[in-house]
Amino acid sequence: MKAINYLNYFFVGMPILLVLIAAVIPNNGAEFAFCGVLSTILTGLFQLIFGIKMLLDEPEDKDLQHYISGVIFFFLLWFVNGLILHFEFIYFILFPIPIILAIYFSTITYKKAQQ
Repeated sequence: MKAINYLNYFFVGMPILLVLIAAVIPNNGAEFAFCGVLSTILTGLFQLIFGIKMLLDEPEDKDLQHYISGVIFFFLLWFVNGLILHFEFIYFILFPIPIILAIYFSTITYKKAQQ
């Protein structure tokens, strides 16, 4: 579990590090910022895969159940709003949900690594 926690630190820290490098470099910093934003996709993919794996290993864990429920809620709301509802303000609601889910998964892995 400690390895998953360290991998999570890497995947969460990489976008932050790339954006900070982009802020420091005066020329050509946009490429680093773009790579940082794109690497958030890898972070979400890593957390989703390991969240599902951890839930399959421990199906009674309430924290993991809440995490997966949040992920399902996010994608369902995104899908339904894009195809059926078309409300612009829902996109403002959708924007912070992945950040909240990433923080929540990080706390789950931290707690499990400390056990």
